[in-house]
Amino acid sequence: MSNTSEQAESAPGMSSVDLVDRVRLAIAHGELLPGQHLVESDLAAMFGVSRGAVRSALTVLDVDGLITRTPNRGARVRPISLAEAVEITELRAVIEGMCAAKAAQRATAQERADLRRLDDRMRAAVEVGDSAAYSLLSESVHGSIRRIASQAAAIDVLDRLRYRSVRYQFSVARLPGRPRQGAEEHSAVVRAVVAGRPDDAEREMRSHLQSVIGALYELETQGALYTIPVPTRPSDPAGKIPTVPTSDWTGRNAGAAIGRGELP
Repeated sequence: MSNTSEQAESAPGMSSVDLVDRVRLAIAHGELLPGQHLVESDLAAMFGVSRGAVRSALTVLDVDGLITRTPNRGARVRPISLAEAVEITELRAVIEGMCAAKAAQRATAQERADLRRLDDRMRAAVEVGDSAAYSLLSESVHGSIRRIASQAAAIDVLDRLRYRSVRYQFSVARLPGRPRQGAEEHSAVVRAVVAGRPDDAEREMRSHLQSVIGALYELETQGALYTIPVPTRPSDPAGKIPTVPTSDWTGRNAGAAIGRGELP
């Protein structure tokens, strides 16, 4: 197929950057699963683009470490081992700790008020047992602190780490008691940022992510590190981690099962 024909098949308005971001999100949200074979024609149909555009996107994703490409065998979504998950989270602890300290120094009155509201909403979600809302609000707290810190290089690194790590973080949020513990940890970070205490903010953020590492080891002992969680709503039974093995899910079904959860 010629380049001209491939370009004609591309979805109008979708740039190469848009496509890369869309595939990243599909990996992060479980629409494309760890170890899944990535067929160019399937991806082209899924995103409404040409196979040439898909090949270009896969090249970028290979550099990002989200997929692996093997000669004569094609591309696959790259699984992440426990050791790598821990290493990524340790790196996040250092960078996000620095961002929390910077945010404590730079936050405006409006930004402090916005953080307080996010904290209130997160704790309210935990009280009613809505872990999906907790996960969304957790991501919002982390994102808000990064934006307030205004550290462009740090944000770029954290975005790359997020796409590589979010797959196991869905499961972290399913551990019994994890949303309540996570909400308390986030609240401690928010209080330090709002109070303008950079040293405390950095310490609390690092402590929070060290706690996530402990949760990763707990997931490993339960054999739940690589499962796709079914979203919990207030009516779900307490004290369980409702998960479905990744082998039972393909394509968009997994994305629908996961829902909208983000970082722990």
